[in-house]
This record gives sequence, structure tokens and C-alpha cells, in this order.
Amino acid sequence: MYYILILQQIIASTTHIIAKNVLLSVPSPLLLVLRASIASTGYIIYLLFKKEKLFRIERKDMFGLIILAILNIPVNQFLFFMSLKYTSPPNVALAYALTPAFILVIAYFFLKEKLSRLKTLGILIALSGTLLILFEKGLNISSENFLGNILALSASLAWAIYTIVGKKYVLKYGAIYTTAVAMWFGLIAFLPIYYFLRPDFALSQIDSALWGQIFYLGLITSGVAYVLWYFALKKMEAGKLAVFSNLQPILTTILAIIFLDYSLTVYFIIGGILTIIGVIVTQRG
Repeated sequence: MYYILILQQIIASTTHIIAKNVLLSVPSPLLLVLRASIASTGYIIYLLFKKEKLFRIERKDMFGLIILAILNIPVNQFLFFMSLKYTSPPNVALAYALTPAFILVIAYFFLKEKLSRLKTLGILIALSGTLLILFEKGLNISSENFLGNILALSASLAWAIYTIVGKKYVLKYGAIYTTAVAMWFGLIAFLPIYYFLRPDFALSQIDSALWGQIFYLGLITSGVAYVLWYFALKKMEAGKLAVFSNLQPILTTILAIIFLDYSLTVYFIIGGILTIIGVIVTQRG
């Protein structure tokens, strides 16, 4: 299971780098529609290939799945893309590393999961490491960097709620089908927003290299990574699963150094060490 989670985190970390690069050329609303459309089509093809019934949602679950879909595309993914516009990929990844803190509180109140002292200590250690790097440039409310960090934190909160809300549907319908429904309905829910924001941009402006990256975002990061996350959620507590998000800033920063000429800082080294310690302590809790 841990190998699956590490793979999921590696894929998730590449999302920050590739999305940042694509957003330099493609408007975020359009990129989100393309990503979600590709992912949704991929899920439909897979389910048809497996000869699974596409419409098997019970009436009583419809509202909850619609909420899940809204959390997925119009909230989480849209805020994620917008945050990358204003801040760096490592900072966005660091915001997602706070997901365990959000999930532990939500899971404690709504899923009745135990909040042990050791688990709480681990989250606090990981949180301190994350915050050390997240605000290493200071707290300037008027700066674009601060706005990007706030958008990223909001996206992280949405991802935490998405994880909590989706658990019972994963247990009932399976990881792949639940993720597919969240993607289909989420895309539909985002289309009115896209119409309102519709950017003046022609698809002909996207070259083959960018299309390759967009398909990667749709099929791999919105397809494989999402399914792996929900598959793992079926096997373990939401709080313990989410703490693996603390690996994202480490992996994303390494990728940013390699591909985006990102400079490694002392803050990152100290914060990264604290994050890893926090992950270990929480898993032991």
C-alpha cells in the first residue's frame, strides 16, 4: 500500500510542475475544461471496456455525489490552477501538505476517527515544517505570492473535504467509478463558470508539446493519481492517508529545481526534514 501511495504522490507532484508550464500559454479556465474532458472521456472508455454499468447511482446518493463533484472541479482544481498563476509550484504543494491537518479535524468530528496524541503531534510537526517554507518570504497580504498561497490553501481544504465526503461512496461504488462520477458531474458544474470566464483563446494556439502535457494532466494526474488516492482511502483511515500529502512539497521542489531552475533554500531543507519527521510520527500514531 505504501508503494502505491508513494507513486500517487510522485504523480501528484508532477502535476504542479506541468500545470505551471502549461498555464504560461493556456488560460486556466480552458486548461481545466480540457483536463476534465480528457479525464472524463478516459473514465467512460475504461468503464465501457470493463463492461460496467455507467448509471448505477442510487437516488439517495445523488446529492452527496453532486457535492463531491463540485468540490472536485469547480472548487479544488479551479483554485489549484488559479493559485499556480500567482505563486510557485513548491508553495502550492506545501499548501496541499496541510491537507492532513484539515482532514484530522474533519474526520474527528464527522467520521469519529480517533485523534491520538501521537497522531496530533505528528501533524503539528509536519505543519510547522510546511509553514516554515510556505511563508519564508514573509506575510505580505497585498502580494501576488500571498494571494496564490491563500488560493492554494483553499484548494487544499477543498481536497480534504473531498476526501472525507468521498470515503463512503468509494466503499459503496469503488474508487474508479466514484472518481469518474466526480469528474463527469464536476465538469458539468464548471461549464457555466467557464462560459462566464470564457477566455479569448483559440485551440489552434496549442502546439503538440502542450497537447502532450495537457493529456498527461487529464489521463495520468486526473485519472491514475485520483484513483490511487481513493483506492488507498478504502484501505486506511483518512487522517493517515492524507499525511502522505506532506511528501508533495519535497518531491515538487526537487522537480522544480530540475525543470524550473528553482533555488533550494535553508528554509526548505529545515522544513522538509520537519515534514518527513511529521509523516513518520503520524503513521506511528
